[in-house]
Amino acid sequence: MANKFVDLATLKFILNDVLDLNSLLELDRFSDHDSESIDMFLSSVFDFSAKELYPCFREMDENPAHFKDGIIEVHPQVKTIMEQSGELGLISSFISAEHGGLQLPLLVHTAAGFIQECANNHAVGYAGLTQGAAELILEFGAQELKDTYTPKMLEGKWGGTMCLTEPDAGSSLSDLTTSAKPNGDGSYAIKGQKIFISGGDHPYASNFVHLLLARIEGAPSGTKGISLFVVPKFRPDGKGDYESNDVITGGDYQKLGQKGYCTTHLVFGENDNCQGWVVGAENMGLKYMFKMMNGARIAVGRGGASIATAAYLASLEYAQERPQGRRVSDHGKKNANEKPTLIINHPDVRRMLLLQKCVSEGSLYLVALASKYYDLSIAHSDEAEREKYHLLLELLTPIVKTYPAEMGSESVSNGLQVLGGYGFCSEFVLQQYYRDIRIFSIYEGTTGIQSMDLLGRKVTMANGQALQHLSGEVMQTISKALDISELKSYADKLALNLQTTQKVLGHLSGFAQNGEYERYLADANMFMEFFSKIVMAWLWLDMAVVAKHALIKGDKTYSEEFYEAKIHAMKFYFKYELTKTLSLSKILMDEDSLTIVDEKEVFVVK
Repeated sequence: MANKFVDLATLKFILNDVLDLNSLLELDRFSDHDSESIDMFLSSVFDFSAKELYPCFREMDENPAHFKDGIIEVHPQVKTIMEQSGELGLISSFISAEHGGLQLPLLVHTAAGFIQECANNHAVGYAGLTQGAAELILEFGAQELKDTYTPKMLEGKWGGTMCLTEPDAGSSLSDLTTSAKPNGDGSYAIKGQKIFISGGDHPYASNFVHLLLARIEGAPSGTKGISLFVVPKFRPDGKGDYESNDVITGGDYQKLGQKGYCTTHLVFGENDNCQGWVVGAENMGLKYMFKMMNGARIAVGRGGASIATAAYLASLEYAQERPQGRRVSDHGKKNANEKPTLIINHPDVRRMLLLQKCVSEGSLYLVALASKYYDLSIAHSDEAEREKYHLLLELLTPIVKTYPAEMGSESVSNGLQVLGGYGFCSEFVLQQYYRDIRIFSIYEGTTGIQSMDLLGRKVTMANGQALQHLSGEVMQTISKALDISELKSYADKLALNLQTTQKVLGHLSGFAQNGEYERYLADANMFMEFFSKIVMAWLWLDMAVVAKHALIKGDKTYSEEFYEAKIHAMKFYFKYELTKTLSLSKILMDEDSLTIVDEKEVFVVK
């Protein structure tokens, strides 16, 4: 199974048959592209991934990024990856044409990123964060900032980062202490420290453009007083060259997984000689940064889906080749004279593989759908439709960030179990996927933060309009499924879960209405799990509807077995995953409050 790190058939099925990519290409913004050019682009991405990314995947884990003599050393292949990412247009793929980008739909950019991360999840972030930082400057920055920094970023010659987290503030951005003092010439003196900065320094970019959050002296407290700055590692010296900007790399964090992707500690202005330039208006930094963060959250979901996919394919390959044990006969006995059967023939192994299939392919659809919603929110010709898709995207984003990471971890864990003892050994790749995926539920806001965002903000957004729009989308799928006898019972089950969702939200909203906000959000994680399982059931039913229609029409784009496998996976998901919403709903509507601080001490150690 050489270079079998990605299932291109399923990717194309979701892009073309389920999400109708061609309908996006009919919009004015994307009209310069057609299906043939998209196929050529994705084909070049696969070739790049197979030749440059996949071969060094395990090497990056075995030879981690590390801090030495004041610099971060990373795998030398990062140099080639950055250069070719620029040359192939991977960094600029969905940047507007007016800024030198390809202006592809985010849906296509997401597909390209998915292919790359299936091949090597350690490498893609270097170019990915560079793209995100450049996009932010292009959208909100002054023309001088755009001209000075973004061309070399889009070419892959300079790196870009996102600098939010501080040693004492963590995820609480309102408590950040990095300061900015006006110098009187349009620049600001920057002073502070930032930690956990992905791709923050390495030898294979000649400069780094840090997008940094800081508080200007005298600004309001809390998040309202945060501004966004461009802070380069090397700044223009006014003579056509660049000089040090007093940005010091203090170290690199050694991690459980993603060891080839450096995570740095940066110190700004230790020698009182660090300059930054404000992006957009003062005190608007968090609003601007959230654009990059929301894009990054989709990318995190994509990463989780990618690792889950690569792990599934590796597990499947092993199960198709590994003989062990014998099948149990109908009379409950095994025939010792029979040759050992392949482990893929054992029901429990098939259960684990089917879970992996459901999680990985469902996660891919989820991430791709969010990307399409983004495209429609900016490119649809009708303003009301743009607002509708914006609300849908806002509602789905915390789920996109969370489900592929959390369930992806469970999926990869099942894959490791498929391999048995070998899965725990470094000789086999599953243990690396298991370690790599664990960080994705922490990146860009932990699961707890995403869950509170979903329940506390998104389900009530615009007086509940976002939730109403999503219900409308789900009902469209249910209506289609009801017309297909094989799928009718599954449509009924999904409709019943929509009713349960209303009961759960009705119960929880009572706490919010009474001002008991901590109680309202106390089980937000449980709500995230509950709601995500229903959303994923919708997506699987939608894929099954498309697959069934293809079978009825005799569509030969893919094999009959391919379409039947999608329907079988949907049935598996409804039996083994959707049914869990019953117990989750009982937890959410239980009257006991057991996690809120009260006078009783519950953590007693003697």
